[in-house]
Amino acid sequence: MSRPRHAAVVVLALLTAGCAASGPDPAVSTAAPGSAGVTPGRPSASTAPSPVPAARAGIGARPSAPTRPCTVFPADNVWHADVSRLPVHARSSAMIGAIGAGATVHADFGSGRWAGAPIGIPVTVVAAGQRKVPITFGYADESDPGPYPIPPDAQVEGGPAGTGDRHVIVWDRAACRAYELFDAHRSGAGWRAGSGAVFDLRANRMRPAGWTSADAAGLSVLAGLVRYEEVAAGRIDHAIRVTVPRTRTGWTWPAGHSASSVTDPTLPQLGQRLRLRRSVDLSGLPRQARIVAEAMRRHGLIVADHGSAWFVSGAPDPRWDNDALHALDRLRGSDFEVVDAAGLMADPKSAAVR
Repeated sequence: MSRPRHAAVVVLALLTAGCAASGPDPAVSTAAPGSAGVTPGRPSASTAPSPVPAARAGIGARPSAPTRPCTVFPADNVWHADVSRLPVHARSSAMIGAIGAGATVHADFGSGRWAGAPIGIPVTVVAAGQRKVPITFGYADESDPGPYPIPPDAQVEGGPAGTGDRHVIVWDRAACRAYELFDAHRSGAGWRAGSGAVFDLRANRMRPAGWTSADAAGLSVLAGLVRYEEVAAGRIDHAIRVTVPRTRTGWTWPAGHSASSVTDPTLPQLGQRLRLRRSVDLSGLPRQARIVAEAMRRHGLIVADHGSAWFVSGAPDPRWDNDALHALDRLRGSDFEVVDAAGLMADPKSAAVR
């Protein structure tokens, strides 16, 4: 069952994907087994630091460290593919025009708060043994059934009273799985959500064709988020999640879900891969913005959902320099092109690349 999807029109937001063992990341909340929590985590090469004790509302948390490193999908996953030399799509100009050639890029993440909530899509890290709770879904026929290990105080995009997409992203590093909800609300001992998906982060397995996820494209939200730890390490090793105002029906691999009935060929599809042009001069950008832009050139953007044009997603973190991130506004839609990523696909049922 398809569904029209939401728009994340928050002014600023942040995150990406990864895991390993090294320093703390204040962008991610951490819950101890059988409880809930709030703390941080993520470096480059899709690896992130081990959970560390973190204070939340005066309560200390002591999550146990994962026994094995957990990367956000294998190195040969399409999210990590280098698309810098892929051919330009035959309808690139038309699709860029439909998205908005004159519209500017917006980092939909940052530090501080906007409308009372952290700026970006937060991630809650849980330790091994986190109690699983029941989840009820509005789109149960396209959602992975519960229970999910989501603590009662898991961070919600937009805050507890938020009225937007209300994503809840829970990262179980010990099991190396991501549990992702769209339109999530507390309900009794568990949660209710519009839709939900579970991703084995050590596998290239795709969701069944036609199934949504917490994103309209049927993809992982976690995989496409920019995180501070990546930028601090100097490199983002994956494509970045981006929203566009409209898409046409169907989807482009690696997406597996459509949220439109429009057949206009000038519109992009969910899953379309976009790339910052090689000719764009990045030398004048502040370091944080430049590293994000370099990832847009090497790994590109993946159209994941409907929303404001050229809004790129990340996780909130107090260490972001909002002024530096605002420098991404210098980039316009006309600085991008749509690439033909079909040559990367080894199997339409797998996210692994050739």
